[in-house]
Amino acid sequence: MDTAFLSVVTIGGALALGAMSPGPSFILVARTAVASSRRAGMGAALGMGVGSVIISLIALMGLHTLLAAVPWLWVALKTGGGVYLLWMAVKMFRGAHEPLHVEGGANSGKSFGKAFLHAFITQISNPKTAVVFAGIFAALLPAHITPMMYVALPIVSMLVDGLWYAFVAYALSSSGPRNTYLRYKATFDRLGGSVMALLGIKLIVK
Repeated sequence: MDTAFLSVVTIGGALALGAMSPGPSFILVARTAVASSRRAGMGAALGMGVGSVIISLIALMGLHTLLAAVPWLWVALKTGGGVYLLWMAVKMFRGAHEPLHVEGGANSGKSFGKAFLHAFITQISNPKTAVVFAGIFAALLPAHITPMMYVALPIVSMLVDGLWYAFVAYALSSSGPRNTYLRYKATFDRLGGSVMALLGIKLIVK
């Protein structure tokens, strides 16, 4: 299998795990869907997806320049990315039993456009998102980044975040799925944390 294609698929999977971990982005989309409407929630999901395109492009260009100038940093960045994934796994395990509060009020009546803009700004200004992208890209990108990857990875990033948060908006705008997620939150967090930890260990030792 082509190395670039395999890297894109692997990075897409890692980004999906990162997107699924509860955080500010999840809370924003969830609150918008619950307190405003499903349409507003979809606007927020689209804002997250478009924001991820900007972040992925910045991460790609920055890493390419850095690795070209200082090749020995490849191992250091790869190890650092693995350590960060382990740290995320620990946080998911430790927070598995913490309740996720989704409250209305602030986003009531928000339109599709306003929800999109709010989510977009939140996504591009969230340091956690930038660190996740940089860590995953540093850990999983090949030493040589092909031109195709500058197109494929932003698209994959947008699809991963956009589709995940669209699912969140759709699900949490209905009481049944929302209550199911909250009931089994600990199980979902432990499962995601386990996969994240295995990926981090593999990156460090390989």
